[in-house]
Amino acid sequence: MIAAAARYLEAGLCALPALRDQKRPALGRWKQFRQRLPARQELERWFRDADAVCLVTGAVSGHLEMLDFDHGGELFEPWAEAVRRRAPGLLERLVIERSQSGGRHVVYRCESPVGGSMKLAQRAIETPDEKPVTIRGKVHRPRRWGDRWLVIVTLIETRGEGGLFLCAPTPGYEPVQGRLTDLPVLTEDERVTLLDAAWRLNEWTEPAETPRVPCDANGRPGDDFNRRGDVRAVLRRHGWTLVRTGENQYWRRPGKDSGWSATLRDRVFYVFSSNAPPFEMNRAYSPFAVYALLEHGGDFAAAAAALRAEGFGDDGGAGRVDITAVAGTPPPDEPPSPPAVDPGPLPEELLRVPGFAGEVMDYCLDTAPYPNPVMAFCGALSLLAFLTGRRVRDSGDNRTNIYLLGLAHSAAGKDWPRKVNTRIVHAAGLAECLGDKFASGEGIEDALFVNPCMLFQTDEIDGLLQSINKARDARHENIMNTLLTMYSAANSVFPMRRRAGRPSPGVIDQPHLVIFGTAIPNHYYEALSERMLTNGFFARMVILESGPRSRGQEPRISELPPRVVETARWWADFRPGPGNLQDWHPVPAVVEATDEARQVLVETREQAEVEYARAEADGDAVGTTVWGRVSEQVRKFALLYAVSENHRAPRIAVAAARWASRFVLHQARRMLFMAATHVAENPFHAECLKVIQKLREAPDRALPHSVLLKRMKIEAKHFLEIIETLVQRGDVEVIEAATGGRPRRAYRLLEG
Repeated sequence: MIAAAARYLEAGLCALPALRDQKRPALGRWKQFRQRLPARQELERWFRDADAVCLVTGAVSGHLEMLDFDHGGELFEPWAEAVRRRAPGLLERLVIERSQSGGRHVVYRCESPVGGSMKLAQRAIETPDEKPVTIRGKVHRPRRWGDRWLVIVTLIETRGEGGLFLCAPTPGYEPVQGRLTDLPVLTEDERVTLLDAAWRLNEWTEPAETPRVPCDANGRPGDDFNRRGDVRAVLRRHGWTLVRTGENQYWRRPGKDSGWSATLRDRVFYVFSSNAPPFEMNRAYSPFAVYALLEHGGDFAAAAAALRAEGFGDDGGAGRVDITAVAGTPPPDEPPSPPAVDPGPLPEELLRVPGFAGEVMDYCLDTAPYPNPVMAFCGALSLLAFLTGRRVRDSGDNRTNIYLLGLAHSAAGKDWPRKVNTRIVHAAGLAECLGDKFASGEGIEDALFVNPCMLFQTDEIDGLLQSINKARDARHENIMNTLLTMYSAANSVFPMRRRAGRPSPGVIDQPHLVIFGTAIPNHYYEALSERMLTNGFFARMVILESGPRSRGQEPRISELPPRVVETARWWADFRPGPGNLQDWHPVPAVVEATDEARQVLVETREQAEVEYARAEADGDAVGTTVWGRVSEQVRKFALLYAVSENHRAPRIAVAAARWASRFVLHQARRMLFMAATHVAENPFHAECLKVIQKLREAPDRALPHSVLLKRMKIEAKHFLEIIETLVQRGDVEVIEAATGGRPRRAYRLLEG
């Protein structure tokens, strides 16, 4: 087994020891290997007694993807025949294995990222009632669909980013064609051919539903639009691109340059992307739902009224209800708001900014005892934001003042980027502009009064938040208010506080405060309060989480790169604007955007506005706070990208706009997900979130009753109250886990 694992490693595949019966890694903390390959020494230690091996799919293994044909591989031959007809010779290039259940694994690499796992072909099996049934050795719990009880079984699915699968030489897994150490690399079109052939074998699609909409006039405009409305025109107006025509059309979301994000077939729009708001991943939408979400921010009543004005609907049935479910299943009167979707860690390619920021980041990683890409990125970007303060702006007068927070565990490399920044700032002759702790709001004002552009690098910012939450006096509260005010005052004038009986001390012209904070992840989220989430502080922070600590490297003394020092000094000496008031009242240089970049920025603003309207309709104060800042943040980061790429003649090109859009949108969704996961309204809610988090981290998002109870460390009675609440809310379902004896009670997480 160890020899096979070593061969996989040599081929660039992430191989881990596995528990054959549970189909998961035999490691306690294996998720770090979604980002890095194991070392040879680790393999030798793990595989001494291992009898099973699995491969981690996704970018870590060179964009590895696997098609899993379950149920004895009954759909493999129909799929293979379809591939042969559409792309002769493609099937013969693929690596194929037989699984222990008699199914098939089809394995390949892709030129582009593969995204998360997807269910491609499913089947609905009707049962007489809600009692669990066993199908091919697996226990399934039926769900009610209309007046029927159905079990939805998956026949074909992918293992994509973050997934894994068992493989040979694990007992029961046998090669049928090719070798896993010699995988083909498929183009996007070839991958589409494989996936499309699987989709065409699908027998079940969850009905596309939209809510009930009372009509203020006669007729049903939603139903009429479902029959004859031009949903393709709606998608195009909102930046969607048709990338492949035919019976099953493929559409690409705005902001994406390759691949596809959704399909349109039989007037059902099915979304696969987790980054295509306002749509949710793995959901089907009717034409009217698409129209209402894109054109009216999810206000179905307003959408129906607008369609009525355009001539949709008839004159009969006054006072009827407009129900637009595709499959005829009545939707609920008030469908629950979808849970916050986890977009996952920041994609590695978004941690790269060309030019100065990239050079600082490279130096930091090259010299750090424990290289941490996320922390190095935060440090480099905050340094650039400080150096360019009061010196540049975009055409909308957005400045480069940002609040960055990097989350990492103790001794994971949080301090090294601060040390690198300090050395560079000293080399540029700006040492007096550095700060490290916030003693009070007045202290921040005084520091900026002396030096209107400052970089504060503070560790353990969670402690500051806890102090603000628990303080009984106004001193700590004033820190937050000052941070909020300074962020918004960067392009204006801030009046200093007036003391009784003393003359006005004056103003701070264009105060530019940049924060590079660090904290331990759990401590930070536990320190957040609902008030902080809604008063704007949370929305102004850009929060990035680093993964597990990397392997250490031998420390060495290394001089700062000459080009980094030269650029830092150039910014320190740069004085925009005419006259002799450049230091007191500078006129920042305007960095213009290209027409193509402006279009991307406009599309992102409109996308954020849709999310804002959706949050507003749901009464989601945190969502409106975060989405309300997205457009501003995107423009700030596009400006930073431009001045990093070319400090002498910066220009916001389309690459800068697209990077900033992807970066900020991802972080907004991640921040909302983490807030929903960690920030509780009361102690009982905190326990509910803890159960959800433990299930989310478990294999297949399920745990036996006894295991979950032990991990919660609470009384059994209280535990059952929490479970009952989560079941009634639809967050968790009770299942029966198959064992060698009697089935055991277990719990599975239902939300995303």
